[in-house]
This record gives sequence, C-alpha cells and structure tokens, in this order.
Amino acid sequence: MIKTYKRVKDPVEFARTLGVDVGERCRLIGITEGTFGSEPYLVSLGSHVTITSGVKFITHDGGVWVFRDESPDLDIIAPIKVGNNVFIGINSIIMPGVTIGDNCVIAAGSVVARDIPSGSVAAGVPSKTIKSVEDYQRGIIPRALNTKGLSRVEKRAFLQELFEEK
Repeated sequence: MIKTYKRVKDPVEFARTLGVDVGERCRLIGITEGTFGSEPYLVSLGSHVTITSGVKFITHDGGVWVFRDESPDLDIIAPIKVGNNVFIGINSIIMPGVTIGDNCVIAAGSVVARDIPSGSVAAGVPSKTIKSVEDYQRGIIPRALNTKGLSRVEKRAFLQELFEEK
C-alpha cells in the first residue's frame, strides 16, 4: 500500500527508490512497478524529461531464453540513457543499450531500438528519426492552443466552443 501511494503521489521519488537515476524537473506520468523493467538501476533520465503512461524500459534481451538449455547463464543486458529535455510518448518501448539524446521527442507507440541523436523527433516500429525538433516546432505553431493558464472549467468551455460542430 505504501509503495502504491508513493508511486502515485511522488512518482519521481518512487523511481529513485527503484534505483532509476532521475534528473531535475522530470514528470513520470502513470508509471507502474514494471515501467523501468527488471534492472531499473540501469535506467538514467536527464533533467526535464517526461515519461507518459504505458512506457516501458527494457534493459535485457529476454529472447535468450531459447538458448538456456545450452547456455544456462546467458544474459544480454545493457543500460538505457535518456538525455535532457526529452518527451517519451504513451506506450513507447525503449530497448536495451539505447541512448536518447537531448531535446528529443519520441512519438507515441514507438519502439526505440537504436540511439536517437539530440534534437530529433523519432517515431515508428522500429523508430527512426523523422524530423528535427525545430521542424516539429515550426509545424505545430499554426495549430497551437494556449490553454495551460486556464482552469479545467475554462479549458473545457474554450475547447467545446472551438470544436463545436456548426
């Protein structure tokens, strides 16, 4: 019960108790005990990182199971490093040995199996760099809505009016 309370009330501190190296000003949304895998102490998050619901960090290759009869002690394990100012979208999977650079966006549902260079937006299965963060920013500005300063009630009214079918 205490573990669940801590995970919900202070997810950053919860991750740290698991051994995850978490930088400053991070948001860990909807994390579970399985978010950081079986070796959470091999996961490093920089500062100003957002991890959304359903994201999984996998630090080992479970496929070696098929070789256990001939090599009972075989393991493939590697750390995962996430840079500063990174957003990882819902249900993404980060595979062993991956480094995600600074200033990156990982699109929802991506499987990140290779390093992502700084300043990139990556998407897909397996993920690949699809554009720079600067190109992403230029593309979203025309659709941007400034709702962060609104209360829930104000935001709802604003969005309902904006998207009201005519």
